Amino acid sequence: MMGGKKTVARAVFYDAMADVEAKKKDPIDTFSKALQNITPRMELRSKRVGGANYQIPYEVAPERGVFLAMKWLIDASRKKKGMSMAKRLSSEVLDASSEAGEAFRRKQEIHKMADANKAFAHFGRRRK
Repeated sequence: MMGGKKTVARAVFYDAMADVEAKKKDPIDTFSKALQNITPRMELRSKRVGGANYQIPYEVAPERGVFLAMKWLIDASRKKKGMSMAKRLSSEVLDASSEAGEAFRRKQEIHKMADANKAFAHFGRRRK
């Protein structure tokens, strides 16, 4: 939704789901599978320790994971050009449901970086 245009956003989403349905797939199952595939389990947060900034991996809360998945799905759809937003969103949902596309690639990148920075995980622990 941009600029508070909820009816426009709703119309775009419904058109995208109609496009998914036109491709002989159940839109609700496809959308939920896409969200499941791009929901991250880990994220990185910067922390300054001793004059250096470290990327520390943290587990993502389920609500934040769904938020990030939807955000990445919308951002990936906006980056595509040459089609209506509904077509771009439907193609990104179909890609994400089959573990492909820009949003899925972003999740993979985040997880790779989190794995690479596991050595700094002890900086993220809370002290009592």
